[in-house]
Amino acid sequence: MQTAGIIIEYNPMHDGHLYLLEQVRAQLGADTAFVGVMSGNFVQRGDFALLRKHARARAAVESGVDLVLELPLPWAVASAERFARGGVEILSATGVVTHLVFGSECGDAAALERLAEALHCEAFPALLRRELERGDSFPAARQRALAQLTSPKDAALLSDPNNILGVEYCKALLQKKCAIRPLTVRRAGTPYHGTDLVGAQPSATLLRTLLRSGERDRALALMPPAVRRVYEAEEAAGRAPVFRENAERAMLARLRSMTEADFARLDEGREGLYRRLYETSRSACSIEALLDETKTRRYARTRLSRMVLWAYLGLEPAAFPQQVPYLRVLAANGRGRELLGRMRKCAELPILTKPADVRELPPAAGELFRQEVRATDLYALAYPDLFAAAGGTEWREGPVILP
Repeated sequence: MQTAGIIIEYNPMHDGHLYLLEQVRAQLGADTAFVGVMSGNFVQRGDFALLRKHARARAAVESGVDLVLELPLPWAVASAERFARGGVEILSATGVVTHLVFGSECGDAAALERLAEALHCEAFPALLRRELERGDSFPAARQRALAQLTSPKDAALLSDPNNILGVEYCKALLQKKCAIRPLTVRRAGTPYHGTDLVGAQPSATLLRTLLRSGERDRALALMPPAVRRVYEAEEAAGRAPVFRENAERAMLARLRSMTEADFARLDEGREGLYRRLYETSRSACSIEALLDETKTRRYARTRLSRMVLWAYLGLEPAAFPQQVPYLRVLAANGRGRELLGRMRKCAELPILTKPADVRELPPAAGELFRQEVRATDLYALAYPDLFAAAGGTEWREGPVILP
């Protein structure tokens, strides 16, 4: 039996994700097991997840994923490189995963591996610095630098978001020197950032856009059955949908109370970007206005969004752990429990199946879990119904276990 690992956000899960599972089973075998490594309550682009993590993990298992592990916060809300590296670390540490599978616009794993090798070569940093000196954005500079090491055709693949993540996955596998093999499926349907339906498969962006604009029924009609059921249950409980705007006053209050030195600790590139963010935060009346006023051609909006989120959550990139310290289970079915049984014999990291397991962790790992506790308590303040936002749920809620 093959075991496929997937690094996911499922924000929310949609038919394109189901298509990926189907295509992987067609290639690796109908009995392929799936281990998902999923972001928690906050996502890589610096935003709140639409649904809390245990709800998204339930929907994933009801839709075909067998075991869902959590990608801890310092990796879930980081750059694509760190996001990918954390996911690969977890999949490798399970000891049971044979393939890393992902969607991409190109559907060509060999091309993405070539780009990963170029990013890893000694000549790349100098080429990148030279291109950055021309004053263009980091993505454009990186693409031009890579074109000198591979080919313009391969480098052009980095114009698409799923290809970019795919290259980072391949690079992380290369750096980790693990036996997991990459397998990619060409993305079908609506593009990653698309807000107009293409074919039968919506994007997560489209579903969130519909919900934000009040087109709830249309959004629900486009969701897979399990996701729709979970969404409706969370909505009835006052916990969905979760949007950043729900916590906007709290976020602006946090930003206005910070000093320039506080903002400097958020600037991992040490490029002076924090000054723009600090100055704009003194007067901005919304997070969207703050991002619009701070963004430049060189600084991507997602990078700014992450800095704002780090500020709200009290995170500092310099203090981020270097390695994932544990494997935390969010959800599992019967086959997932079988995988856990195998993992208990071969996993490289401790496995958390209940909050009480934290007491057995080393101090640094325990502090990471407590960081998750604080972040979840702040996430809950963005629930539509504040009476549903009781704190401390991380200490009370175990994994979702299904048949």
